[in-house]
Amino acid sequence: MAMNNRVVLVTGAGNGIGAEVSSAFAKQGDRVIVTDLNEADAKRTQKQIVDAGGQATAYTCDVSKPEQIQSLMNWIDKTFGRLDVCINNAGISKWISPLELSVEDWDKVMNTNARGTFLCSREAAKMMKEQNQGGSIVNISSTRAAMSEPNSEAYAASKGAIVSLTHALAASLQEEGIQVNSISPGWIHTGDDSELREIDHNQHFSKRVGEPSDIARACLFLTDPKNTFITGENLTIDGGMTKKMIYEH
Repeated sequence: MAMNNRVVLVTGAGNGIGAEVSSAFAKQGDRVIVTDLNEADAKRTQKQIVDAGGQATAYTCDVSKPEQIQSLMNWIDKTFGRLDVCINNAGISKWISPLELSVEDWDKVMNTNARGTFLCSREAAKMMKEQNQGGSIVNISSTRAAMSEPNSEAYAASKGAIVSLTHALAASLQEEGIQVNSISPGWIHTGDDSELREIDHNQHFSKRVGEPSDIARACLFLTDPKNTFITGENLTIDGGMTKKMIYEH
């Protein structure tokens, strides 16, 4: 694969990290499929890319619905005839006490985050296998797979599942030349910088809160054809927060 003119799928691309990742691939000449649950958000990201001179197509997809994932992949195959990179970024969260978390809420988070990532990866891998030229899958997990705040059970479980799924897929897809990695972002601020306080930045080793571009650059790195020796890995990008010793004084 050349580093440009690839066909790249980004899920959850209507805002934040997904939108920035989509723009980053488009800027280097890749053809990006911008998918999101919200049609207006997907089209907004598409327009931003096209206005900047890139190539992007918007597609509405709820990754918690297997039939919608299948329709998406059929459309990609029919429209482009190939898929080189799949960035599984779509995800939701619910902050509810485990004493009150319903089965329906649990299933919604798990089906969107974990099952959606698996199904998108599986269908992407089928296309990549047919191409016989390998491919790259990057799953967006979270540092909450390894550390928690209260009332995050469904989200944490789903993101932990994504890390485990990543190295399992890397093992299963090795013979197809498909590399599979994940990224665990820490605090990535997607709003106005003025919302952040000095203490927010200073609690990081990096002395700043993360930005969507930090994750976008990592996606470009992990999917660079020169970096196929990296597979089955989870890259933590959190300004050092998961390595920080915290004592109560």
